[in-house]
Amino acid sequence: MGDSQNGIWECVISKRKHPCTSRCSFDPQERCIGMSDGYQWRNQDKNWRSVVVRSEIAGTGSPGASYQLSGFEVGSKIRGICFYSVTSFVAIFLFVLMVVAHPFVLLKDKYQRNFHHFVAKIWASMTIAPFFRLKIQGSENLPPKDYPAVYVSNHQSFLDIYTLLTLGRNFKFVSKTAIFLFPVVGWAMFLLGTIPLKRMDRKSQLQTLKRCMELVKNGGSVFFFPEGTRSRDGSLGTFKKGAFSIAAKTGVPVVPITLMGTGKIMPAGMERTLNPGMVKVVIHQPVKGDNADVLCTEVRNMIADELVRQC
Repeated sequence: MGDSQNGIWECVISKRKHPCTSRCSFDPQERCIGMSDGYQWRNQDKNWRSVVVRSEIAGTGSPGASYQLSGFEVGSKIRGICFYSVTSFVAIFLFVLMVVAHPFVLLKDKYQRNFHHFVAKIWASMTIAPFFRLKIQGSENLPPKDYPAVYVSNHQSFLDIYTLLTLGRNFKFVSKTAIFLFPVVGWAMFLLGTIPLKRMDRKSQLQTLKRCMELVKNGGSVFFFPEGTRSRDGSLGTFKKGAFSIAAKTGVPVVPITLMGTGKIMPAGMERTLNPGMVKVVIHQPVKGDNADVLCTEVRNMIADELVRQC
């Protein structure tokens, strides 16, 4: 659009915010809608609002751009609805299996909970299969299922949990307590042995580390997102040392994992949408050491370098 037309839009917006103003700044060759034009303004109000809204959506004022953006958003939202419908439907039936088997799991397999993790893998695999492709590199670097380890990865999206569950390892996630309130999914996480954490609560943090240490010493594995929260722009944040302190004190290896693509498919803060794409998982060689600071730096560099290589 020309500058003069943009000027008219600015005038209209100004009139709506400040109805007593009869002048506005734009191309002097164009006539501003003033107080004397009230009748004309009332007749054209509906049309102007339509134009202004379309201009704001399109950014360039191009009707074609408006339709393209709207179509993309609608498609992503429809995919999001389908995604949650599928995951909820599958979860309900599998959750019943977990509930029935839970007493026996606690008696025979309190720390590993192999049956529950097998069910969780089926749930995650059936959920993501219709919506995005998954490529796993470095599976040979995964320790055996019954071998204790501390797993860590970067964190980009809500989809990270689904992706990691398909690896078939019995690690226990550390999750904020609010997640456990979610129907079915939150309850299933409780049955899996997910470890609760109250953020910004020092006492809760110490209790979480204590539970992780106990779990690892009894042959279980834990999983941490050392960044603490999802990245909103895909960049790698600062790593907290909790996971590496556990590995250093117990002598178990740290297994670094790099996740790529989940942030584009379901960006942080946009959990109602689902874009098409592919997720890649790179499993690095395990790292061992007795110094938490050194482990933290080494593992973060491995993940950061992989993210750079894949750009």
